[in-house]
Amino acid sequence: MKILVSDSISELGIAKLQEKAQVDVKTNLTVEELVTIIPEYDALIVRSATKVTRPIIAAGKSLKVIGRAGVGVDNIDVDAATEHGIIVINAPEGNTISAAEHTIAMMTSLARNIPAASASLKAGEWKRNNFLGVELYKKTLGVIGIGRIGSEVIKRAKVMGMHILAYDPYISVENAEKLGITLTSLEEIYRKADFITIHTPKTKTTHHMIGAAEIAMMKDGVRIINCARGGLLEETALCEGLSSGKIAGAALDVFEEEPAVCNPICEFPNVIVTPHLGASTAEAQVNVAVQVAEQVISILMGEPPVTPVNVPVIPPETLADVKPFVPLMETLGSFFTQVYGGQAEAIDIYYNGNIANFPVAPLTTSFLIGFLSTILEDTVNYVNAPVIAKQRGIKVREVMSTTVENFTSLITVAIRRSDGGIQTIAGTIFNNNDIRIVQIDQYRIEVIPSRYMLVTNHMDVPGVVGKCGVILGEENINIAGMQVGRQSIGGEAVMVLQVDSPVADKTLDKLLSLEGMFSIKFVQLT
Repeated sequence: MKILVSDSISELGIAKLQEKAQVDVKTNLTVEELVTIIPEYDALIVRSATKVTRPIIAAGKSLKVIGRAGVGVDNIDVDAATEHGIIVINAPEGNTISAAEHTIAMMTSLARNIPAASASLKAGEWKRNNFLGVELYKKTLGVIGIGRIGSEVIKRAKVMGMHILAYDPYISVENAEKLGITLTSLEEIYRKADFITIHTPKTKTTHHMIGAAEIAMMKDGVRIINCARGGLLEETALCEGLSSGKIAGAALDVFEEEPAVCNPICEFPNVIVTPHLGASTAEAQVNVAVQVAEQVISILMGEPPVTPVNVPVIPPETLADVKPFVPLMETLGSFFTQVYGGQAEAIDIYYNGNIANFPVAPLTTSFLIGFLSTILEDTVNYVNAPVIAKQRGIKVREVMSTTVENFTSLITVAIRRSDGGIQTIAGTIFNNNDIRIVQIDQYRIEVIPSRYMLVTNHMDVPGVVGKCGVILGEENINIAGMQVGRQSIGGEAVMVLQVDSPVADKTLDKLLSLEGMFSIKFVQLT
């Protein structure tokens, strides 16, 4: 594995990468230089300086993952990455506390005119009357966006005795109640808040979400803080509000264009500015670097991403419960395709038992990866597997039920072919990591998957199994295990043989020629 780090990150993050991969740190690259060297790398890690554009992504023929050591990914063309099957990840938790503390520091400094008072005193002045401030106690704080950072800001503001108005269209009433707040509308925040702080991502819908019309709705003397993303505030409208006195002050850590060294906002005496320092603490820089490094290595080793930007996410609180089923699903998908072929019109996946209580979209994707990788030469991963399935006209459906017999969790996959035929396979796990295939079509069986397997359909009569053993022995192929499933004595049966080495086509032909043998398939799992 080769990983390129094109922006400066903590040495602890570099060390984590070097445990598993070859790492090159090359900063301040031009676009042309990056396009030239990116084809040889499996992963790219950036902060905010490197702009990962469509040409760079298109040149990254070996790229599997792009990691952002931070939260925002507006410097990465996520759509282009998705089209090329490249996972984009970030490290949203690493700088949560730092960003929240910076927001509180900016709000407190704004309320008490701390930067201006400090500059005045350092200039040899003692002008106490020029810096009359306001208390935060009992003031109304409007919080727009109640994600990780917004939630931490709310916790701290409540301790300071502030009244909270909060808006977030994606948070549940239950989660809001846990924070001890009541959700309200943006209009209510604009009308009633003494301080407004923004904590939303930058998207097409949030770009310039606060402009002239929104400022006009605000209380006279409102103070605005933005430590989230540049472009959420329309800066021209902000300047107009500051000039008119409608806005008593603003504190900005982010700007539409950075570096903001010539931004007219910086000229206002009642504006506090910092050069994008929200995540600039020693702790945060270590945290985001280590988190993104661990994820990049994990993804390159075939595991699902924890904080993906463009693939289904497994929430951290349920990761431990869902993650053990990922290898099971890939195994079921690969096993199925190698036994029955890849023709499919519809795939129904039934999640029964405890697993039905958790988000299963990543598991469905894991099955598709196993199913499609066997028949396609192109890379199939968590990004493009659902897209490829859709392009092939495969309808995928998930059915959930907490009811199941004999197992704690059972996952059954039924695939309908275009000719109307249906094949079924089911699996489970024991002790959190012990994979079992427990059904192949109508046959109950208990198979411990191995790297090499033979799957037969034959008549359940004396001699068939023994003759298989003789032929394999003559070819110096050792049998490691055997499981047979049948419905009645003397009827059709299915057999799975675990073997220690690959089985050649000529050997398969010998086995297929046995009397009573209907079909035989060689399965190789990665």
